[in-house]
Amino acid sequence: MTATPITAPVEPGPRAPVRSAADLLHDARARERAACIPEAAAVYEAAIAAAQPAGEHAALAEALRRFAVLRHRRGESAEARELCRRSHAVACHAGNAVLAGEALNTLGGIDLATDAVVDARQNFLRALELGGQSRELRARVEQNLGILANIQGEFDEALAHYGRSLEAYRASNDEHGCAIAYHNLGMASADRQQFDEAERYFRQSYEIAERASDLHLQGLCLVNHADVHLVRERYEDARRNAETALALFDQLDARSDKADAYRVLGMVFRETGRPALAEARLRSAIEQAMSSGAVLNGAEASRELALLYQSMGRNQEALTLLNDAHRLFRRLNARVDLVHVDGKLAELEATYLAVVREWGQSIESSDPYTFGHCERVGRHAVAVACALGLDPHAQTTVRLGAYLHDLGKVRVPHEILSKPGPLTRDEFEVVQMHPIWGIELLAGVEFPWDIKPIIRWHHERFDGTGYPDRLREDEIPLSAQVVGIADVYDALTTARPYRPAFARAAALAEIGRSRGMWSGAVYAAFLAALAQPPASRAGAAANEARPVFSRLTV
Repeated sequence: MTATPITAPVEPGPRAPVRSAADLLHDARARERAACIPEAAAVYEAAIAAAQPAGEHAALAEALRRFAVLRHRRGESAEARELCRRSHAVACHAGNAVLAGEALNTLGGIDLATDAVVDARQNFLRALELGGQSRELRARVEQNLGILANIQGEFDEALAHYGRSLEAYRASNDEHGCAIAYHNLGMASADRQQFDEAERYFRQSYEIAERASDLHLQGLCLVNHADVHLVRERYEDARRNAETALALFDQLDARSDKADAYRVLGMVFRETGRPALAEARLRSAIEQAMSSGAVLNGAEASRELALLYQSMGRNQEALTLLNDAHRLFRRLNARVDLVHVDGKLAELEATYLAVVREWGQSIESSDPYTFGHCERVGRHAVAVACALGLDPHAQTTVRLGAYLHDLGKVRVPHEILSKPGPLTRDEFEVVQMHPIWGIELLAGVEFPWDIKPIIRWHHERFDGTGYPDRLREDEIPLSAQVVGIADVYDALTTARPYRPAFARAAALAEIGRSRGMWSGAVYAAFLAALAQPPASRAGAAANEARPVFSRLTV
């Protein structure tokens, strides 16, 4: 980026005075706080250009650092990192440890916002080591270490860092710094579901930010307070806050923050029955998040849009979005530093299970004889999977496959499914198509779990007598065998139009006579699972914990 250096307005006389880099820096900061972003960028560049030949090292280091913050908010994080590194080099060359620490602290903040958590921690600790004698810098670093702890789910540690940050800001008589600490304490309180405290902190922070004309902090207070309003079902308050925040972030061209405001608006419109508006806002949230490299925000917005599609019965689109979100979380989870992603994945997978379960139930809803079949098959199949010693990922695969194993039956005529007497050969051939039709219906959906083999092959038999592909023995995936035996057991123990339900003992006897339809290991695991008390079987399918994590910003 290039710009013409800014000088003072022309006064009467032969020549206007040349402004110092320090004056330009002060002017640029004022323009930035007033959301005059293009003008601020030009003045920062002018300050940098003026400081270099004049040897104003302190002004140069600070202008480079502040320009980095501005460019990062515009989604130009790679350029922002390079400016921070230049600021650090200039400060080190000048022997100014505090400014060197400031550069590292800002670099850590950029790392944190773009999910480079290990780098962020290293930069924050180096900043403390270099410039920790400065109360002002120490306050900011403690704040950022609190954000890091909050992201990783260490809420008590986060509160301790925020408390130390607030003490340092107060000792420095830095009211604006106190406002930042109040904001982060509000976020931590919201994560702990202490909503009254969270609202009090957000109001304190906003009042100071407004006096200081800090538009960015005002926006953060508004959007995060909107999240609390949303939880408390104060939808009009949430909408008003989010729209005001969006207008502020738009002035600042802060795309990642705009994504958060759009997400809240989408959730408000979803919860108040305005699906078209909800979809538009959540789509905007995803676009803004991904264009600014805020992967976590993008994944969260994708999840919220999936919930909207679920409520509209658009199940395939919901699953596609959940797959997108899952892929983004997995991309983050590939790095061990992002501890919090495990919790986010648990929350996302709980949503995934709910969407698939509801879709399976919707398939059965018109038939009182089979309603609840997929849920029961899922419960029994997971118990068998546990008895086989399958890992949690495989258990989730089995459960999801069970929920959708009969998806293809939506194409089977109702008069065949509900026929009270025996099926004709032609009718049975139609029914035998449902595994293939199920796969066809899911052709455009990719899953994080390998459930399609379950849908296609849950009616295959170990002795080669099954359908649709006449697979034998180990050609049949273990997951399909597990769902298959659970499916047969539930079919036997449930009343159907053509016969009453079997008693448990009679069903077991019937399965025993047909034990060659499954491998010996699957049959033994099935018997072992049924021998467990009902409470133990229910425990295998217990809901995952759903922790809440904040979206703090430096």
